[in-house]
Amino acid sequence: MEEISIKNKGQARIFNHPFLESLSKTRPWVIYALYIPVIIFLVYYVLYIYQFPIWITAVFFLLAMFAWTLFEYLTHRFLFHFKASSSITKRLVYIFHENHHEFPRDKSRLFMPPLPSIIMSGTVLLCFCGISMLISGSTGYGLVFFAGFIFGYLIYVSLHFAIHAYPPPKHLKGLWRNHHIHHYKYPDHLFGVSSPIWDILFGTKS
Repeated sequence: MEEISIKNKGQARIFNHPFLESLSKTRPWVIYALYIPVIIFLVYYVLYIYQFPIWITAVFFLLAMFAWTLFEYLTHRFLFHFKASSSITKRLVYIFHENHHEFPRDKSRLFMPPLPSIIMSGTVLLCFCGISMLISGSTGYGLVFFAGFIFGYLIYVSLHFAIHAYPPPKHLKGLWRNHHIHHYKYPDHLFGVSSPIWDILFGTKS
């Protein structure tokens, strides 16, 4: 990611067309309303339709939440901070993440908007179910893993929103500090938002 001038007021103009521009923004309650019912339904489905034991469901759900933290780190480090060279890739990096570094206090773009979110989560769900089917002959493990993965995403995006919108609670000051250092001092370090573990393991802790 190229060095940019940080603006603590205002918001980026990503698309010239007003409708497309509106699709690039969202509010937290929209994403909660979209995914919380899905998570509840999928957990119910594997417990009562697939007859999964509670402990197996819980284990896969928690493993998926932990897997999200690694996915979050890798995506943030290698995709969102991709060293773009062409005009197209630079444009894509700006749309997906660089606009957030330019306007870090823009609350309307701290959650991924519904349309791209649905497309990406649907693709992830198909991948999880396909892998589950190949390994176990059932999509059940993929369904509960997806539920935990999305729950991990909701924790991450909620923390990310809170870090940019509110002062830190006492017990979470470290996460606030790390992400603000990432934005204002070392953009090539501290990629983890919901967990610092991968920055420690992969040597990107400042």
